[in-house]
Amino acid sequence: MRTNRTDLSRRGLLALAGATAAAAAAGCGGAGAEPIPASASGGLPAAAKPTATLFHTESGAGTNVMLLHGWTCDSHDWSWQLPVLEARYRVVAVDLRGHGRSQVMPPGAYEPADYVADIESLLTTKYVGQRFILVGHSMGAQVAARLAARRPDLVSAVVSVDGSLGFSADLVPLFQKTTDDLASQDPGVVGPALFELFYDAATDPAYKRWHARRLQGMPMHVVRESFGPLFLGADQVGVGEESGRFCRSLPVPVYHLCRDPAQAERMRPWFSHPRSKVDVWTDAGHWIMLDRKADVNTAITAWMDAL
Repeated sequence: MRTNRTDLSRRGLLALAGATAAAAAAGCGGAGAEPIPASASGGLPAAAKPTATLFHTESGAGTNVMLLHGWTCDSHDWSWQLPVLEARYRVVAVDLRGHGRSQVMPPGAYEPADYVADIESLLTTKYVGQRFILVGHSMGAQVAARLAARRPDLVSAVVSVDGSLGFSADLVPLFQKTTDDLASQDPGVVGPALFELFYDAATDPAYKRWHARRLQGMPMHVVRESFGPLFLGADQVGVGEESGRFCRSLPVPVYHLCRDPAQAERMRPWFSHPRSKVDVWTDAGHWIMLDRKADVNTAITAWMDAL
């Protein structure tokens, strides 16, 4: 198999980040509004904030599985997994707050803890006494892992599809620049330019247009406020040793799919559960489940069935 053609080196990503800034400065004609500080927190702990009403679908029977999408995405990202999963399991596919058809909360309500609180509320009110395997992509995988750490009585396992975990600290400058650009420029340009850094050369151009247009239709405060806290600040668990400490604390089995061999090698010792594993996926961009649909379906169902 050929190796992933996306340059994941620090030099390559930071060089491409310059193109992100240049494109953002040009503007894209997306929705316009005054910038909202990316660090806005609302001043209340997540436990004291109201939870959002989440759009979700449920289908199938068997083991409980919940699907959580990534930043600026929605549950349609799992369309190529749903037929397979729903034929084997009871599947709940969720739109996170501010995304898809779920409730848009006001500014200051898009910290990781806010997303976790919504899923915890959904599980404890609609699925009382039940545990779920949480399958998350990107930001959704970090939300899943955070809930597993907080409430292992609700989560039996986590599947992380290129989840926002385990990134090298060398990427902090890129994540900081993206956060700053989202706050000060047009997210409808900054976001898609960031995505371009993480596609594979063979990624279907139709997916790229879908991702860009979907982001451009979202409330800008949601796009701006959701990204930075995944990787920046005292509570981040996405990069560096903070991510390592967090992953080592997880009490449930984790299957992490990522595209960077160095990241995989770094993360393998972090998961202590004997059924945990970390796999490297080539020939795929960040949306591994779109670029390699059948392979991902086979891999995650085999792992879940073996738990």
